[in-house]
Amino acid sequence: LLIYLRKENVLSLMEESRIKEAGHLQDQVEMLSTILISKDNQGFDPLQTFIESSDSHIAQLIMNHDTMIKEHKEVLLRTHEQYRGRDSLSGPKHHIPSRALHLLEGLSDLQQKENDLMQVGINHGGRRIHQRQLCLERQFEPLTRVSLPPRLSLTVGVAGIGKTTCVRHFIRQWSQGVFCKDVSFILPFSFSELNSLEKLSAESLVKMAFPHLKDPSLILSSSCKTMLIFDGLDEFQSPLNFANVTPCSDPKKEVSIEDLIMNIIQGNLLPDTAVWVTSRPGAASCIPGGLIDRVTEIPEFSHQDIQNLLRHHFLEMDFDRKIWAHLKSHKALMVMCYIPCICWIVADTLLYIMQNGKQESLPRTCTELLAHFCSMQAEVIEPRGREPIKVEQLNGSNRKLLGNLGRMAFYGLLKHKYIFSEQDLRAYGIDTLLAQCSFAAGILLREESAMHISYRFIHLTLQEFLAATYYYVSSKRAIFDLFSESTVSWPKFGFQNHFKNAIQRSQDANNGHLDVFVRFLTGLLCPMMMAVRKAWAAEYLQGLLVSGGTVVSMRKTNLAYCLQELQHTELLRSVEEDLRLGSLAGKLTWPNCIVLGYLLHVSPECNEQTNLAACLNFLTVKCLLPQLLYCIHLRLENNYFKDDVMELLGSLLTAKDCRIQKMSLADNLISNKGAKALSRALLVNRTLTSLNIRKNKIGADGAEKIAKALWTNRTLTKLVRTNVDVDFTAGLSDTSMLPVWIISSNSFIYIVNIKPIFVLSLCSNQVGDKGTTALAEALTHNHTLLSLQLQSNSISNKGMTALTKALRLNRGLMSLNLKENSIGVEGAKNMAQALHENSTLKDLDLTANLLHDEGVQAIAGSIKLNQSLVSLHLQWNFIKSMATKALAHALLFNNTITLLDLQENAIGDEGVISLAEALKTNTSLCTLWCALFLSECYNAAMDMLCSRNNDYFVHSCSLQENSLGMDGAIFIATAMKENNHLQYINLQGNSIGKSGAKVISDAIRVSAPACVVDI
Repeated sequence: LLIYLRKENVLSLMEESRIKEAGHLQDQVEMLSTILISKDNQGFDPLQTFIESSDSHIAQLIMNHDTMIKEHKEVLLRTHEQYRGRDSLSGPKHHIPSRALHLLEGLSDLQQKENDLMQVGINHGGRRIHQRQLCLERQFEPLTRVSLPPRLSLTVGVAGIGKTTCVRHFIRQWSQGVFCKDVSFILPFSFSELNSLEKLSAESLVKMAFPHLKDPSLILSSSCKTMLIFDGLDEFQSPLNFANVTPCSDPKKEVSIEDLIMNIIQGNLLPDTAVWVTSRPGAASCIPGGLIDRVTEIPEFSHQDIQNLLRHHFLEMDFDRKIWAHLKSHKALMVMCYIPCICWIVADTLLYIMQNGKQESLPRTCTELLAHFCSMQAEVIEPRGREPIKVEQLNGSNRKLLGNLGRMAFYGLLKHKYIFSEQDLRAYGIDTLLAQCSFAAGILLREESAMHISYRFIHLTLQEFLAATYYYVSSKRAIFDLFSESTVSWPKFGFQNHFKNAIQRSQDANNGHLDVFVRFLTGLLCPMMMAVRKAWAAEYLQGLLVSGGTVVSMRKTNLAYCLQELQHTELLRSVEEDLRLGSLAGKLTWPNCIVLGYLLHVSPECNEQTNLAACLNFLTVKCLLPQLLYCIHLRLENNYFKDDVMELLGSLLTAKDCRIQKMSLADNLISNKGAKALSRALLVNRTLTSLNIRKNKIGADGAEKIAKALWTNRTLTKLVRTNVDVDFTAGLSDTSMLPVWIISSNSFIYIVNIKPIFVLSLCSNQVGDKGTTALAEALTHNHTLLSLQLQSNSISNKGMTALTKALRLNRGLMSLNLKENSIGVEGAKNMAQALHENSTLKDLDLTANLLHDEGVQAIAGSIKLNQSLVSLHLQWNFIKSMATKALAHALLFNNTITLLDLQENAIGDEGVISLAEALKTNTSLCTLWCALFLSECYNAAMDMLCSRNNDYFVHSCSLQENSLGMDGAIFIATAMKENNHLQYINLQGNSIGKSGAKVISDAIRVSAPACVVDI
């Protein structure tokens, strides 16, 4: 190009040199553009001539780029607009744009191994606290300014959650120029259509799927930004074995379809092309984690989402409220509604029953609900008046069709096959034309594209239900094992043997593939005419519960789900009641442990507050460990746990599936070894915000280990141990700005930089002057700590001196608690100097120190000028009238202090009189706690309680332990008449008697109805 432009005298030799010296190709292009623009566009005509005369792919792409993109977007928009109506069923339009994806750090065991209902049920419609959210339009953007956009993105979600809906919405938005404006081409494929292919190249795949793109090589080159979307990996019937993939880097080379997909995912093929794969989590686990740049999850419906859907579509005749009430009272149905697609099925079915006037027969189990759904579909085809028909009432052709659908569903389920071709339907005796216009039309979805025609059940759960229906009917007359479709097996006679076989196969499985199937199979025994079989099945399932084991696995808890579907719930309700009352001590047998695991899955009440105090030991913790993951607040107090249990709990806290936010281990026998196990867990845990290890034996070494763990822990916001209570988010709505973690053990202080702490309590922890000095040093740099509690820590004037020096520099601390220490006059004087300079401290508690009159007089002098202090506690400091007068004089100038505590001091008549005089002028003090010996200073006390300045009154007063009798009661009643703004009076430790109480209560009723009197 440069040679051509030189020949055409567009560029000079110097300009050509400048372009060549610019560096990388993109820099050279930018330099060329700059030079051509500076020539008033005179060079663009030769440039266009060069491009048009060139036969290179790049030149062709440049000339046809805009036209190709426009045509491609129009085709995609036209194709995906036809699904807009269907998408509104699986995910209503008002939810799709607003529902954010969840960023994951990888797939958990729960996602990879358990059935869909188990996965969504565990969360109870709520978001896990450590998950970040990402809106759909940012799915392929860098998360930070310095990070790169992902090449391979994986989005997971259970069946019916809206993965395909999100893909279609994304494509529509891109086609309309809303999302990913820098992407030239998006090429969407579904794995269901790829099932029909065997061997081909990347170019031929694109040409087959998008015939309007005449030259796919232009698009698949690195010349323009392209994105490939592969939707529904769980529907791909060819296994992806990345260990045995045949490498291929040539987009023109034909390989097997599975090798083609794996090479694209690995980046051997089309390495510059962005790839988006969607899948159910279990199927997605076949992709090596090292290949995936970003994992996101489509969240299930929350309770609010369900209510919004009901209000939006079922508002007529208050049906939304009635449906919601029914869901709330039946947890199994609520769990189904966490999946948007099933939520529509459930709501439509309940509405159908209500409209037919059969509200008393509303389904209580998943089995009953889907049976009603099938009846509803038959009713649509063959109306029978207002009486809903039952499955067994279907006419001959529909009954035969139902049997064939059930057989296809059952053997498809065994083969993990969820997409069926027309050939599959014919193989199971299903007429493809009949499938589009009969009872099957409401059960099967037909999908057609340029590459294939396929069928699927409207949801996996319905496939599992129809499979169970087929198995139930066939097992009555089957001779051989129904799980062996085309092979000979040992004879099995009778329903009971086939039922046991199904349950045993589900129990022996290493995942939850058959769990929902056997729940439905059990639920089909529930109708009254099956009473004998129901009783037998209940006895058999309970026998399996009692059979024992070492760990309560998900397969074991599925037995409790089966009992729920059978509506045999006596054991379930008994354990739930004991857990609610905290009376499980001595009752955690093996069957009860299994039921407890089940309750932690389905009951938000049990999950949010799991009280297992005084009822566990090492063995029960070990067997319950997989289920304790899903507790929110786990209470394990008073279980005599030793260090071996802490090793178990440490593994619990490090699991990726862990949901625990609060854990209480108070009143156990944990030593420093156990604390070490907990600290290792805190290094990686992402959920725990509160850990209570009060009244254990972790000692200084244990505290050190936990403190070191807090270097990296980013979520723990509360730590409670023996005589230590650290809570730095109490009363705060935003904890995202948390600077220095300081935890004290005996005389050692550790300063750890993590998220800023707001409230730090180290009361009764022998911090001493050495520890206080270390804290003070931290305060000179830390301006985010809001409250520091140092009660009962043997702090003397030395420690106080260090603290007050820090307060002169600190601009963040708002509350300082120094009660019950040994601070004397010198320390009080230093505090007074600090209050002259500090402008942020609001609450100062110096109760029970050794300040005396001299120290308090110094503080009084400082609060004349200080305009930040709001409350000052000076109780029990040997204060007499001299210091009280100084405080009263300071109140004449101060207009910020609202609370003054002078209890347990000998302030005398003169002190009371001076305070009363000050209150006639002061406009801020509304709470005064002091000892008023009424017999000695009645008039002054009355003036104090009734003092008023404009519309200002004293609101609160403490007269605790004043030997008050009837005269005192009359005094209080009189004060209430004068000051009806009194809100609180403390009369504890007096002797007013019943008569005095009546006098005060009468005064409250008449003069101060809002006043609270504490006696």
